[in-house]
Amino acid sequence: MELPKTQLQAIVFFSNLENCHNYLSSKRWPDGKVICPHCQSKEIGKLSLSPRIWNCKGCRKQFSVKVGRIFEGSPLGLDKWLAAMWIIANAKNGASSCELALTLGITQKSAWFMGHRIRLAFKQGSVEKLKGTVEADETFVGMKASNMHKSKRREKVKGTGPIAMIPVFGALQRTTPERCSQINLKVLDSRKRIDIHGGVNEFVEEGSKLYTDALRSYNDLNERYTHKTVDHAFCYVMGEVHTNGMENFWRLLKRTIKGTYICPSRRHLFRYLDEQAFRFNERVDNDGGRFDLAMSEVLGKRIRYRELIAKTA
Repeated sequence: MELPKTQLQAIVFFSNLENCHNYLSSKRWPDGKVICPHCQSKEIGKLSLSPRIWNCKGCRKQFSVKVGRIFEGSPLGLDKWLAAMWIIANAKNGASSCELALTLGITQKSAWFMGHRIRLAFKQGSVEKLKGTVEADETFVGMKASNMHKSKRREKVKGTGPIAMIPVFGALQRTTPERCSQINLKVLDSRKRIDIHGGVNEFVEEGSKLYTDALRSYNDLNERYTHKTVDHAFCYVMGEVHTNGMENFWRLLKRTIKGTYICPSRRHLFRYLDEQAFRFNERVDNDGGRFDLAMSEVLGKRIRYRELIAKTA
């Protein structure tokens, strides 16, 4: 099956539900042999009244290509789901729920839920540690206290400066002849040493060259890494020691957060980070390739609306 290469081709191609069904079937069962997602039986028949639904002769359950994927249980058609996946995977600055709702002709609430389910697919199953030459840095995202309403400021701000904002840690492996630069991101509880060191140890392979700024939380990393710092109070570059790659990425991230998603809450922020990291890491691919890669990650991932809005999520 030849996949579309542009957004216009994608909208036309996936407006046909049969194309959606065939595409997802080929992604799930490349050899064409359908297997029941409930009992793994190969004794499968199709319902005559609904050719896009299978009937398992083993467990007697019915299923479609949606089962076991991020869109399981959704009343929205696959034409809307695949169009939304294409838009979010390829929109450089993201796509807000209001924008998605207008584009697809659905409610904002449905678009918001759909967007978070799609971002779940952008989270890679296993994080490969960064190695070689790695830059590490942290930043704050969120709304400035000075821009908050007085009542919100009393509720959220318990001190001065950036305390009302959310700290985010990032590690970037610089470009090599084999691969473009790659990034991993994490929401932090604070910029204290225990949290910063936890992020570095989680993302960076031991023995790598590690370049950071002069924040004291990065001290004592020399035992595991070749660690060098640059003090931004005096300069930003000392030969190859700098964090300019991370600084460039922060500009991309904040353009998306401030311009499109407008101050997401802490409990959902990690999904927006996964989305931005996915687009950055796969930026050398074309739109069709990025979409196809994202669709390879939808299997076995599902989140329910009540989990999204739960206070403990």
